[in-house]
Amino acid sequence: MMLAVTTFTLLLVMAMAMVRGFAGPSIFDRVLAANLFGTKTVLLIAVLGFLFGRPEFLDIALLYALMNFISVIAILRYFEHTQKAEEGRSADE
Repeated sequence: MMLAVTTFTLLLVMAMAMVRGFAGPSIFDRVLAANLFGTKTVLLIAVLGFLFGRPEFLDIALLYALMNFISVIAILRYFEHTQKAEEGRSADE
């Protein structure tokens, strides 16, 4: 029963993160919402693995956590680079 409540709560928080991601006024709000969604997905995979008695789901959750971390860092670096390039172009004009 408690795992079902946890699963439902994680799904609710993931839905709220998606709403925040779509409504976020800046790109950094959207990246933060994507990171939150990814983190809650890792938790959901771990809870479902425990709920179904499949310990190999934890390996999948760890891999997903690593991919989430690397992708968020890559996205932030990309936007940092493009923002600096735009500032350089506006200073030249």
